[in-house]
Amino acid sequence: MEALFDPFGVVFVQRALWGGILVSLICAIAGTWVVLRGMAFLGDAMSHGMLPGVALASLFGQSLFLGAALAAAAMAVGVTALGRSSRLSQDTGIGLLFVGMLSVGVIIVSHSASFAVDLTAFLFGDVLGVRERDLVHLGIALAVAAATAFAGHRAFVALAFDSRKAHTLGLAPRLAHGALLGLVTLAVVASFHVVGTLLVFGLLIAPPAAVALWARSIPMIMAGAAVLGSASTFLGLLVSWHWETAAGATIAAVAVGFFFVSAIAAALTSHSTRRDGVESTGDTAGTPHRTPLPERPLTS
Repeated sequence: MEALFDPFGVVFVQRALWGGILVSLICAIAGTWVVLRGMAFLGDAMSHGMLPGVALASLFGQSLFLGAALAAAAMAVGVTALGRSSRLSQDTGIGLLFVGMLSVGVIIVSHSASFAVDLTAFLFGDVLGVRERDLVHLGIALAVAAATAFAGHRAFVALAFDSRKAHTLGLAPRLAHGALLGLVTLAVVASFHVVGTLLVFGLLIAPPAAVALWARSIPMIMAGAAVLGSASTFLGLLVSWHWETAAGATIAAVAVGFFFVSAIAAALTSHSTRRDGVESTGDTAGTPHRTPLPERPLTS
């Protein structure tokens, strides 16, 4: 038992744990909609598109969070503007902005060798360097994310499953899409300092995806993702402490590991259930009749 809790007697590990838990809660809220709407590529582009803002903020001695937020906001506006073109698919616009923003960021970084450490922290995070003011910022971000998700829940549900129905119901799908982009942007900007942009999807995508294989409602996915993300933070920090591995990468690896365990378990359960269903519907001649098993729809 001492091996489980001794690392968390250290102050900076305690802050890392709380920071990771707050990030997990934020990512659970935003990540659920990312998974349901198939927006993983957009989220990846948003995270890497922050590099120019972070680089410029570091160059001029300004807040990295402010630079990241402005760059991510510019990315979101660009995605929305290009998404209105009938001649370009949304993925094309996202890909172009992704490459363009990342290229500009690399060009800025390449002009100064002093960016080496900052770039490493940007890509891989510094969870063990979380400070008390970072926890305050994460707490505020969590409150904003929760308020946004609560206020836009009905519109987000309609948008995720049938955007035409959302328009019919007068739920302003374009406004809802913009709010959803803002929610994803908030999660990415709030999380990059803790786990880094390359690893943020370990918490943004893996926990909701793992729970979505089992849950029957959106609140259940969010709650389960929050639990899995928090557990990933605890186990990741524990493994990192004892095996001397990179903390942020270990947290993300544990989260992804949970997903694969969940996916394998879901596949085995589905196979067993279908086999039992086929056996129970076989005829007297021994020829099974494959009848589709009823699926419970996801509810809001």
